[in-house]
Amino acid sequence: MFMSGLTKELPSQAHAELGGEALRVRDLTVAYHRKPVVWDIDLAIPRGKLVGIIGPNGAGKSTLIKACLDLIPKTSGEVSLFGEPYAKQLKRVGYVPQRESVDWDFPVSVLDVVAMGTYGQLGWFRRVNKRSKALALQALGRVGLEDYADRQISQLSGGQQQRTFLARALVQDADIYFMDEPFAGVDAATERAIVGLLKDLQARGKTCLVVHHDLATVSQYFDWTILLNMRVVASGPTGDVFHGENLHKTYGGKLSLLSEAANELMRNQ
Repeated sequence: MFMSGLTKELPSQAHAELGGEALRVRDLTVAYHRKPVVWDIDLAIPRGKLVGIIGPNGAGKSTLIKACLDLIPKTSGEVSLFGEPYAKQLKRVGYVPQRESVDWDFPVSVLDVVAMGTYGQLGWFRRVNKRSKALALQALGRVGLEDYADRQISQLSGGQQQRTFLARALVQDADIYFMDEPFAGVDAATERAIVGLLKDLQARGKTCLVVHHDLATVSQYFDWTILLNMRVVASGPTGDVFHGENLHKTYGGKLSLLSEAANELMRNQ
């Protein structure tokens, strides 16, 4: 979206903290082989929001998250978290990647995976000390996996693996969380557990950005929504932006039945 130069200026850290802004993205473009995947993204996300990032396959949802976390190079643009670049805010950021992107055959226990969240970085090769173990066990208790601490991650079901990575993010005690499709391929019990954790994080003042596909649950799970299809179609309070017109702009005519279902859901709330 195009905005004036004045409104695009990045705020100072003091302004971001006092104004309650968790994430600011300005003029962000990411291209693979000279083909833009996300283009000219501008976003400002208030603190304490549960944010759903929705859009069709290939819309750039995961790319947006990874660019914010400096996991992939930006073609252009700037990202600030609480008024500072990501590199200066590492300890305030939690990340839950797509489950399919993880090598679950690596010979490591559930407890070890969760304890790694205390190190402030991704990677397998660190020893677990007493403090890390205690924090990891506490986080596993919050996701209902305390009895699985000594199991190898390869022995877990898909839903249990997803809970393990959620516990790993929780143990970081971050201020902002980026979650890439945490509901994908999980059972109903795990989905309820994830929703409960998101609500708990919000109650503690945390901000969560979640890549999500199920349009029927957007208005139930998120109070802020980003509709994305390479560019931002709309971003704002879910009740204001999650409606049929914006869904058609995001998905095109293919989504007529789903958008009608989403609108019906919102009318019945």
